[in-house]
Amino acid sequence: MHKRLVRRIGVGAIIVLFLVFIGSLLTHQGSNSNTKNKQLQVVAGENFWGSLVSQLGGSHVHVTSIVSDPNADPHEYESNTGTAREFATADYVILNGAGYDSWGDKLLSANNRSSRKVLDVADLLGKKDGDNPHFWYNPAYVNTVIKQMDSDLISLDPSDAAYYKSQLVKLQQSLSGYQNRITQIKQQYSGTQVAATEDIFQYLANAAGLDLVSPQAFISAVAEGNDPPTDSVTQFQQQLEDGHIRVLVYNEQTVTPLTESIKKLAADQGIPVIGVTETIQPPNTSFQDWMNAELINLQNALNAQALGN
Repeated sequence: MHKRLVRRIGVGAIIVLFLVFIGSLLTHQGSNSNTKNKQLQVVAGENFWGSLVSQLGGSHVHVTSIVSDPNADPHEYESNTGTAREFATADYVILNGAGYDSWGDKLLSANNRSSRKVLDVADLLGKKDGDNPHFWYNPAYVNTVIKQMDSDLISLDPSDAAYYKSQLVKLQQSLSGYQNRITQIKQQYSGTQVAATEDIFQYLANAAGLDLVSPQAFISAVAEGNDPPTDSVTQFQQQLEDGHIRVLVYNEQTVTPLTESIKKLAADQGIPVIGVTETIQPPNTSFQDWMNAELINLQNALNAQALGN
């Protein structure tokens, strides 16, 4: 579904003109604006990265997360003049990359400031357009990203380096809770067959040692916003009916008639169905609490199946 975002985005000429205007204002403001504000202005494309950088920056940053609507599909976000303003005035911008938030790339190109630091998570991880972009569901990737964020904040505000280093240690300790739960699931359920309606769950399933058996052609097509091949639909249905799949995971923010029918078939077969989301839900929850809540649901579903057999 991440490429559907690229197809549907339109950054109009008015936004480009707006950015040019903002850029000219910034030039007159000079490079010492941060010393007046006392806070770094940080923009994150999505609220999961926004939560993490906010915890790292603490009182030294003001973070705006662009995509956070619990009722919207993040892949279909369209930028506007408000978003353009946030990008134009930011000291630090964090984008997911890999085609997930291409609207952000367009806004950056429209207002190119040498003093602004940009983190493209996909580039950091060696990923490209077409790769599974749900990097925040991989705990190892999260650990890599927060270290880079911390380094970037120190680069922008070197006088407060000790503060940012201390914040990184605190965040790493806090993240260990949900990451230890992933390890627990792996120790108890490694090799257990699970299914998912799209590739949002792929990284987490791998980290937890679960065997994600859903047809790749199916989950890739759904992730792209396309109709899966007929044979992959038939194969998926057969997998749900053969009694080996223990849990079905679906994306709560991307609902289609096909995914609804898959969910119903799983429920009819007595397979627990649990939802995950692309953005932090509820939006005011921390990244780690969001992850932990989803993992508890997964763990409970696996436990229930184990007790039932």
